[in-house]
Amino acid sequence: MLEKKYKSDAIEAGCDEAGRGCLAGPVVAAAVILPENFSNELLNDSKQLTEKQREKLRPVIEKEAVAWAVAFADNHEIDHINILNASILAMHRALDQLSVRPEHIIVDGNRFKKYGKIPHLCIVKGDGKYMSIAAASVLAKTHRDEYMKQLHEQFPVYNWKKNKGYPTKEHRQGIEIAGPTDFHRLSFTLLNPQLSLQFDD
Repeated sequence: MLEKKYKSDAIEAGCDEAGRGCLAGPVVAAAVILPENFSNELLNDSKQLTEKQREKLRPVIEKEAVAWAVAFADNHEIDHINILNASILAMHRALDQLSVRPEHIIVDGNRFKKYGKIPHLCIVKGDGKYMSIAAASVLAKTHRDEYMKQLHEQFPVYNWKKNKGYPTKEHRQGIEIAGPTDFHRLSFTLLNPQLSLQFDD
């Protein structure tokens, strides 16, 4: 059973991201403030849900949240500042877009950078503990998946509509065949280390 809030007396936003381990595409973060009376039996860490369950939850969260926002840090930013910093940047961008200013922030994971003067708390596996983080994980995941499915139409060789940019065998085979796109993270190991194929600049 997920807990409603960490600080019961504060307007609290939950933050999470999706796509940290991908070889292509952005890292996507969401920030969500839920109402005090929010309840949904299906809500859980997005990784514990099926794609169909996440898609069912997304409009419920977007309709019932006090405020929500989704933001991206693209693959070029990831290559420039690294995936951790890009993840935090995307979370800050999502918080920037909230229509209601939170008084406290809870973040999935163990790393975050101070957001203005608002206190925050990092919670390992927070997406399986607190409703607002779980809701943020669902929004981040569904918005990112939607984006990668759209990109798939331009680059079907990588099968992003199925693997969403994660390092699957078929994704890496696509890179072997066609090389990287402008959406690939060049700072990541795009091919299996035992393969020595070199890309032209």
